[in-house]
Amino acid sequence: MTVQQKPDLDTSRQAIGDLSRAVGLVSDTYAKRCEIDRDKDWSALKLSEETGELIAAHLKVTGRGRRNGEDSQMLEEARADEAADVFALLLLYAHEHDIDLVEALNRKWFRYLKTE
Repeated sequence: MTVQQKPDLDTSRQAIGDLSRAVGLVSDTYAKRCEIDRDKDWSALKLSEETGELIAAHLKVTGRGRRNGEDSQMLEEARADEAADVFALLLLYAHEHDIDLVEALNRKWFRYLKTE
């Protein structure tokens, strides 16, 4: 993956905020429907659970896990779905702990991008 220039942080922050709000609404609906008490550790624990599910899906896609009769397309879709779950739970975790992901990325990753 090649990056041509530094991203527009304001646009990124807006997009992350929009996604966080949408994920939050889904999470609220899920918690209410399933009668789940989301305490202060819930999103961290769910993030770990979903990361494990992503790894299991990755192992299946790469031929290192039992496929259980699933074809390649099903496995790829399952892996993408699990990646979406990890991303959604990361957004929830960051929101609940007042983490500005865009600022953290800027500080931790984007400082390595050349400015020209």
